Amino acid sequence: LQEISIKYEWVYILEADERMTPELFNECLEAMKSPEYIGYYVAERVIFLGQWIRRSTQYPRYQMRLFRKDKVWFDDYGHTEREVCNGPTSFLKETYPHYTNSKGISRWLDKHNRYSTDEAAETLRQLSEGSINWKDLFFGKSEIERRRALKDLSLRLPFRPLIRFFYMYFLLGGILDGRAGFSWCVLQAFYEYLILIKVWEMKNMPPQKLISTPEEKGEAINN
Repeated sequence: LQEISIKYEWVYILEADERMTPELFNECLEAMKSPEYIGYYVAERVIFLGQWIRRSTQYPRYQMRLFRKDKVWFDDYGHTEREVCNGPTSFLKETYPHYTNSKGISRWLDKHNRYSTDEAAETLRQLSEGSINWKDLFFGKSEIERRRALKDLSLRLPFRPLIRFFYMYFLLGGILDGRAGFSWCVLQAFYEYLILIKVWEMKNMPPQKLISTPEEKGEAINN
């Protein structure tokens, strides 16, 4: 946002696989009239295989979406960002649908293969420089603070893929989300495993070995 010229005072972030609803749009219009807050968090509804995955996605899971320009900016964290807010924030009641596999499961796998590379690099950085905010983990004022502290803790746990599946499917209640919920939890556990493999690669394999040579690319094409 610092690299582009923004015409209006307020910004709403809407990604390609997300949709704005009329109810959320109207609430945004009302929220922008208030001088009290500089930004608002909005909860997503994850839609996977045509079904709302309500339980195993930690719903309501909030993201910074509506904010005043020059009052909120974002720092990279893995494949996503974490907002830095210069002022008080609040939460909107309406939600938005997030169609996570709107272009098919092959596209989802390809996308998360790329995401896992960024997450692996962030994992190494956090293990080296980061720490766990125990206060936010147990006494965080919002779902956002508790969720982020939980992620920082999870980076340091053994058997992360298995723990994530157990946590999502049984503790969060993904078992009640049916077949789509089971598939979602399995894929999230696989995603964690992919991150761990890439962490190992980054720690143990020289960078040049992670880059395919022209000969290897040719062999892959011929095969």
